[in-house]
Amino acid sequence: MSRVLIIGSGIAGLTTALRLAGRHEVTVVTKGRLGESNTALAQGGIAGVISTDDTVESHIADSVGAGAGLSDATAVRVLCSEGPERILELAAAGVAFDRDENGDWARGLEGAHSIPRILHAGGDATGKAIVDALSKALRAAVATGTVRLLEHTMLLDLVTSPTEPDAGCGLSSEVTDAVSRREVTGVHVLRHGAHEHLSADAVVLATGGAGQLYAHTTNPAAATGDGLAAAIRAGAAVSDMEFYQFHPTSLAGSGFLISEAVRGAGAPLLDAHGHRFMPEVDRRGELAPRDVVALAIHRRMAAQAGRPCYVDARSVPEVMTRFPSIARGLAAHGFDLATDLIPVTPAAHYFMGGIRTDLDGRTSIARLFAVGEVACTGVHGANRLASNSLLEGAVFGTRAAAAIDVGPGFETGLTSAQLSEASLTREARLGTDSCAASTVSREDLQALAWAHLGVERNDHGLRALLDHLGEGERATPRTLGEYAPQQLVERVETANLVLIARSIASHALARRESRGAHTRSDFPAPSPILFGSTTALLQEAVSC
Repeated sequence: MSRVLIIGSGIAGLTTALRLAGRHEVTVVTKGRLGESNTALAQGGIAGVISTDDTVESHIADSVGAGAGLSDATAVRVLCSEGPERILELAAAGVAFDRDENGDWARGLEGAHSIPRILHAGGDATGKAIVDALSKALRAAVATGTVRLLEHTMLLDLVTSPTEPDAGCGLSSEVTDAVSRREVTGVHVLRHGAHEHLSADAVVLATGGAGQLYAHTTNPAAATGDGLAAAIRAGAAVSDMEFYQFHPTSLAGSGFLISEAVRGAGAPLLDAHGHRFMPEVDRRGELAPRDVVALAIHRRMAAQAGRPCYVDARSVPEVMTRFPSIARGLAAHGFDLATDLIPVTPAAHYFMGGIRTDLDGRTSIARLFAVGEVACTGVHGANRLASNSLLEGAVFGTRAAAAIDVGPGFETGLTSAQLSEASLTREARLGTDSCAASTVSREDLQALAWAHLGVERNDHGLRALLDHLGEGERATPRTLGEYAPQQLVERVETANLVLIARSIASHALARRESRGAHTRSDFPAPSPILFGSTTALLQEAVSC
């Protein structure tokens, strides 16, 4: 029986924990209360093939198409073929998916899907329904003593130690020294204002994204990239960091998400003059992939002096009953979904990049796993297909648990070619010192990121951001005593976001093309030479 630490309590973390409960000593560590995560905010639904008029091959084709040529074909096949069984398991766990007038599961249509295959619960509260069901099961496991739960506990850093490399692994000495000689042995956390060390045989990072890097985001306040930053500091390979998805339609000035299911139900997008513009941009109109719609809104706003665009749901039948959570949220901001034009802007929503993993969640550091948004299997390519994220958490959380059942092991889980690529692309960092995080304020950092790492980037802005963030110091465990608990949390969070911002900028500089969610105004076309993922091994000095 292994000691397994799972950091995070969204769908990926909860799935992994419940699969391991009773067979291992499982501890779930979560930054807030159990279930407080991006998952709980997910409105759209979960995509999966659950009807005879749909096929796994069609779901695969839609996912690959949305990924702008960078999706890992094997990862996509795993997601789409294993997804239906995971959905059935969620239903068995108590998730009450909405049904149509015939009693069948109702299916919605969203951007870049060729057929309605999106399942919803509570109209537009699918994520909450999933988290509620899985959290209930986890609390039952806690009550029986098969899981330990640590709420309001923040990850500070991973604890690693050297291990002997496998002489037969075929890696270069440079890669072997940087990667294979490290294994995770536990974590440092902040709990009740005090620094604690938790030992483990395996650590699973399920910490979600880093939307709080941006001035405009749909993510909750806790989404500060803690797991990703800790992995970077520990020397883990990361991949595709330049690809951050911006959801096209968040309520202007608030970050409140207006699900694209509303557009799927027939609501058009209008510019400031009341003109419907998306059919001029893409033949799929409002249901083009998210990167296409977000860029179109961004450019339309620039052309109309920054004024927002609008979602017009006034003609959508039964819109208030179909989208009750959205209607309530808009009412709290003074808008009526049924009678008002809803002002919208793009907002940071989902990180396609992250910690490089294999299809079982193994990272480049032995005994360290990553699942969900914090991980990068390549399944989303350069742009995630709508409603594939909840499916990702369920599918790859299940696979990681199965791998841990076999044994955490010492292998990295990545191929020699992948690790060699990671080593060779370290120069994409442009010599930036990842040990030095700027003393920039959170507000200034968010403004910088929005300006230079947002929907559209260029060489000048990316270098300016790196220059700005290249000075100052980073909060480390040895300086924890200098701050009050809440001040410490905010300082560590900002340091994490600075590290991630610099990684995104370095990757974005290296990708001298536009593809998917990464748009370079100075390189507006895709380049066949760059037809592949950008992987970087960001090795932090132990003395940081």
